[in-house]
Amino acid sequence: MASNETVVEGVAGRYASALFELAKEASKTTEVEADLNKFQALLDESSDLVSMVRSPVISTEEQCKAMDALMAKAGIGGLAANFFKLIASNRRLFAAQDMIMAYCAIAAKARGEISAEVTSAVALNDAQVAELKQALKASVGKDVTLATRVDQTLLGGLIVKVGSRMIDSSLRTKLETLKVQLNGTGA
Repeated sequence: MASNETVVEGVAGRYASALFELAKEASKTTEVEADLNKFQALLDESSDLVSMVRSPVISTEEQCKAMDALMAKAGIGGLAANFFKLIASNRRLFAAQDMIMAYCAIAAKARGEISAEVTSAVALNDAQVAELKQALKASVGKDVTLATRVDQTLLGGLIVKVGSRMIDSSLRTKLETLKVQLNGTGA
């Protein structure tokens, strides 16, 4: 089974791989990926949802009820909805974002694409995503699937991870580097 090797590991990788195999058997890989991306968009928009997903204090029952309501409201059904219910009942909801990224990486690899993770200080618009995809395609020579995240602590710029390579052009990192350089020169 060397052809199924992926760069995903750990809990997130195992769950994502299992979901991908189920989706592949049902010929629903694209549908499941779209539903997972819907949920990721909800996470990106709501810090309250992120808190609920990551909270060890909220009971399994409460998380399951919240996920049921959220799945219905967001129009997420089928395998993806069952997946989220499963990880909520198994107390693995805290790893949902990593599972989504792992699934997208597996799906991209199956399509012959390279997946990249992009973290920005603010949500990227469609034009920015398209421009970034073009630049990455020119750099790596293959189509690129982007998984985007928002991290307001970056202040500005981007962190782009493609495979084992990472390009950090965030304002936070530049300021930290400048601080180290100023402290190192005795200024």
